[in-house]
Parts: sequence; C-alpha cells; structure tokens
Amino acid sequence: MRHMKKVKKLGRDKEHRLSLLRNQVISLLTTGRIKTTLAKAKATRQVAERMISLALKASKQEQPERKVALRRLARKFLVDRTVTNWLFDEFPAVFNGRNGGYTRIYRLQPRRGDGADMAILELVEFPEKSFQDYYTRGRRHRIKKVAR
Repeated sequence: MRHMKKVKKLGRDKEHRLSLLRNQVISLLTTGRIKTTLAKAKATRQVAERMISLALKASKQEQPERKVALRRLARKFLVDRTVTNWLFDEFPAVFNGRNGGYTRIYRLQPRRGDGADMAILELVEFPEKSFQDYYTRGRRHRIKKVAR
C-alpha cells in the first residue's frame, strides 16, 4: 500500500528532485513560462502555487513577525533572495482575489527523441514589471565603483 507516498519521484533521489523543482520554480517565477515534460510540470505546479500562496498570505497579514515567518518559509525553498523579494513584492498585486489556480499546463506534442510527453507550464497572469527590471533596480544601489 502507498499510504503517505504522494511524492512524484521523477526518477531522482530526494536532493536531486528538490534541486530540480527549485530551479524550475525560480525559472517559472522569473520568466512566466517554462517548457518541460508533463510529469515535471505537474510536480512543479504544486510547489509554485504553494510559493505564490505564501506571498498572498503574507500580504494579508497584519502582524509583521508573521510576514517575516512566511517570507522565511518561501526563502527556505527558493534560496535566491532577489527572487523571493520579487515574489513577495509583485505577485500579491497580480493575484489578489484569486483563490488558487495561479498556473496552467498546456500539453504539447511528444518529444522527438524519446517520445516523452511535453508541456508548457505558465503563470495565468504575470507582473507588468519584468524580473530583469526588478533585479537591475535592486543591484544599482549595491554596485560600488572600484577606484583604480
């Protein structure tokens, strides 16, 4: 019996699977769309929707310590501070009033080499300000000119 065995293994051990999902979620949040296999898209969707839900929950909180706790939960998985800050700053305005269903999956033709089912995983809505604009705006203040 497979009680409490809901995790899709994706043919990888735990560390590799978490690394794969982390990279896919970061790519999805920064670009808005990724092309991958159907199994990976379904596994990534669960994690991505959870991260967006954490950002929405934090935006509705009154207590600052609870906001910090939710941000730390997301940061624990996303690792990259810039992506986490962008998620918590930009996404609540985009997905405000939506109760889940932040991503959609489009099925594509099978991959030519091995016949794997391919899919596009994309966010239903995407912030108007791109991640590159957000990233460069944050870096401008941190870059120091080196005197030679």
